[in-house]
Amino acid sequence: MSRDEREKFLAGVHVGVLGVDDPRAGGGPLLIPVWYDYTPGGTLAVQTGRDTVKARLMNAAGRFSLCVQDETAPYRYVSVEGPVVEVTDPADPDVRESMAVRYLGADEAVRYLDATRDQLRDDITLRMAPRRWRSGDFASFAQAIAEATA
Repeated sequence: MSRDEREKFLAGVHVGVLGVDDPRAGGGPLLIPVWYDYTPGGTLAVQTGRDTVKARLMNAAGRFSLCVQDETAPYRYVSVEGPVVEVTDPADPDVRESMAVRYLGADEAVRYLDATRDQLRDDITLRMAPRRWRSGDFASFAQAIAEATA
């Protein structure tokens, strides 16, 4: 994917899989599905409880990764990794609202935000500056197979 294609794809609505180094019990990454917010050229935001394992590990590592994908053919994915450049404590309510609308739609977001408004006291917003990108678009591969079997 080109830079514009991968940034546009990341800005689309996908559940991300957040990865962060987890040195507990012999290491390996902690992988967690998350909602996220991203605007091309900007930082990537996630929110989580300040006292969660995920938050503690991201703060300790000072960085994290996120991978998003299409789950239907032709498959595409974008993976980004970078440093945590900002932590907002308590969580930014504008980011929470933006994510709720993004993932649930305007009507359902209102109900979700009302039901979770107390979480704003316990949640933080972490912003990552994407530094390393990996991406794949298997459309051309799928087309080549289709042509070869036609």
